[in-house]
Amino acid sequence: MLTTLFIQALVSGVILGALYGLIGCSLTIIYGSMRIVNFSHGEFVVAGCYAVFVFFAASHLHPLLSVPLVFIGFFGIGVCLYFLFVPRLSRSDDPEVASFLTFYGVSLMAGAILLYFFEADTRSLNYTFKPSVFKVGGVFIPTAHMVALATGIAIIGALTWFLYRTIYGKALRAAIMNRDAIQIVGVNIEHLSAMAFGLAIGLAGTTGVLLALVFPAFGPFSGIDFTLIGFVVIVLGGLGHPIGAIIGGIVFGIAEQVSIVFLPQSLSQAVGFLILIGTIALRPAGLFGKVYLR
Repeated sequence: MLTTLFIQALVSGVILGALYGLIGCSLTIIYGSMRIVNFSHGEFVVAGCYAVFVFFAASHLHPLLSVPLVFIGFFGIGVCLYFLFVPRLSRSDDPEVASFLTFYGVSLMAGAILLYFFEADTRSLNYTFKPSVFKVGGVFIPTAHMVALATGIAIIGALTWFLYRTIYGKALRAAIMNRDAIQIVGVNIEHLSAMAFGLAIGLAGTTGVLLALVFPAFGPFSGIDFTLIGFVVIVLGGLGHPIGAIIGGIVFGIAEQVSIVFLPQSLSQAVGFLILIGTIALRPAGLFGKVYLR
């Protein structure tokens, strides 16, 4: 019985962890390439949940058909936000603190907009897959979770290809490594940064579509939870390392779900953060971050 529960929790942890990793990956693209602390990131994830909710309510089509529409729409929002805030923030004396305060305000504003249009009641995506559950051995896996995981893996694969096989992805990785050096070779850093910000917000909205399939309900003020998870994940994986954020998300998701089997729920929520503290103590750069010796 305990073994079955453990395997069930392990599977759930991998599924949730992959989605957490996507949140962290999109967040670290912004921080790594621009040193901008986007504290409103979770609100865009929740907005993605509401976007698929509206899409399904209006069209009754399969929720995954909204993924390209959500990505394109949120990409455009991200580019607009970049040109509205980031160039001014980058000229401040302390861009990180200034961006934290600015995007904290954006977070409050986005939450208020969601509250205005959708009210305080939680919503859920009432789409039923057939069959609703798959049984593998003694483990029951909801079909929606498997679909979300498969789609998340496809997005991770596409993102990996973009970062390591395209000229724009390589330029973005170079900006994360050394923002000043790539300008010497003629890269237009402003256009690259706008693309990176749009990509990150687009990924956040797309992740929200997948989370709407997994979580039973979401509300206008759920964003802060996803923002905190995103920051935990990027610290675990290594600041500025997009693929490390995916691994960090899986580690956090497994720790969160498996601990529920063995610990009271009030204590299990702290396990992931204990792992974070341990990682910072033993390896401050994160699992995949580089340690520079002085």
